[in-house]
Amino acid sequence: MNFLTNEKLLISGAAGMIGSNMAQTALMMRLTPNICLYDPYAKGLEGVAEELLQCGFEGVNITYTDNIEEAFTGAKYIVSSGGAPRKEGMTREDLLAGNCKIAEDFGKNVKKYCPDVKQIVVIFNPADITGLVTLLYSGVKPGRVTTLAALDSTRLRNELAKYFKIDSDKITNARTYGGHGEQMAVFASTVMVDGKPLTELIAEGKLPENEWEELKVRVIQGGKNIITLRGRSSFQSPAYLSIEMIAAAMGGAPFRWPAGVYVNDDKFQNIMMAMETTITTDGAVFKPVNGTAEEMAELEKSYEHLCKMRDEVISLGIMPPIEKWGEYNPYLLEKTV
Repeated sequence: MNFLTNEKLLISGAAGMIGSNMAQTALMMRLTPNICLYDPYAKGLEGVAEELLQCGFEGVNITYTDNIEEAFTGAKYIVSSGGAPRKEGMTREDLLAGNCKIAEDFGKNVKKYCPDVKQIVVIFNPADITGLVTLLYSGVKPGRVTTLAALDSTRLRNELAKYFKIDSDKITNARTYGGHGEQMAVFASTVMVDGKPLTELIAEGKLPENEWEELKVRVIQGGKNIITLRGRSSFQSPAYLSIEMIAAAMGGAPFRWPAGVYVNDDKFQNIMMAMETTITTDGAVFKPVNGTAEEMAELEKSYEHLCKMRDEVISLGIMPPIEKWGEYNPYLLEKTV
């Protein structure tokens, strides 16, 4: 039976809705026969494993464990949704600190048990920062760690398709860059609507400027809308997109959307943010983003917001000062292109 690879794929946080959906998607896409499910919640993890085993997949080796060493040892690919959700009464700092501490432990486990991992996809929020913490402590090359950023671009595509009442496939190159959150940069200049530039449609009044601004807000608040509609946060879309990312790293179909990557160039320094990327078996690489002056200003604001969050994590003692990053991951001293 054909698989992209026989190497071990670890799904971390597999007892949750995102993690269990990632595991099923990976099995359905036949990425690898060797899938390990990890979660500290042993009972729920066993339930997920039982359900997957009862699907009747052929030719696969599904294992599960709440033991970190057993889970991480030998893993060549990892997708992690293992962060804690924000609960009532928690502040943003509570979420940031808690999930970044989880990311610290996650990165250290990679370094200890599977330092030759080929690709890690981090999707627990705030993903830009948890991915950065993971990268720092894992010690791997920057291109080996990516974060889920595509969901914002797919939400833009969806909103435009609904607005123009056309098939989603006729919306091409929908793009958001920078951070995943209120400060993301939503681009119009990249988008084609049924073969016509979105910027022209805006200029012609086919999508009036005020309605474009309202549409951008719907994109930014797409996750909030899912919670309103379903009573819980998104899990199907992040699960599917993250597995598409890891599939590309395994040599599968090219990933079609932006991804969060480590950026350290002349414009943006020492940060993880959504860029135009290519993910292959050699890792992820990005190219500079180009847009209108207004769009680039939005991207700069998004970068500044991410830097504030990064610096907050440093002030909490979860990450060392930037000048000491090389002691933990020498690759972070290099410029990225």
